[in-house]
Amino acid sequence: MPVKIVKQYSVFLPNVPGSLSKFIQLFADDGVNIIGIASEIRDDTGIVRIAVDTDSKISYIVTKAGFTTIETPMISVELADKPGEFFKLTKILAEHSINITTVYGTSIGAEKTGRILLNVSDPVKTLDILNKELANNGTVSAEQSGV
Repeated sequence: MPVKIVKQYSVFLPNVPGSLSKFIQLFADDGVNIIGIASEIRDDTGIVRIAVDTDSKISYIVTKAGFTTIETPMISVELADKPGEFFKLTKILAEHSINITTVYGTSIGAEKTGRILLNVSDPVKTLDILNKELANNGTVSAEQSGV
């Protein structure tokens, strides 16, 4: 189960056709792969959260294009796609008093794996905890990427 720190960028976008496409184009034009996306819409605006695994200066690119962004470190965890795996992860974090404030993810059915993206109260501590707790049973390989 690979575990690492990635970056999330949150922006407010107008709730009109094409606004998401214009925003996503910034990443495509810079060759940045999006590993996760989530959004919430309220009336005429929405917040979009994009997770990337890169050291590129995304904040600069997004700000230069006229968007206001907030960069947040996230924990990316690849889990086996089977019942109870996400529970094990959340239980470990709860036992170490790590608060999860945002979570999103998906699984890839044919590959039997999924990726969960977590915004937590302490990303570096969380990475250390998951390395120690999960490595003990041989199910994790971890790396740290751009805090």
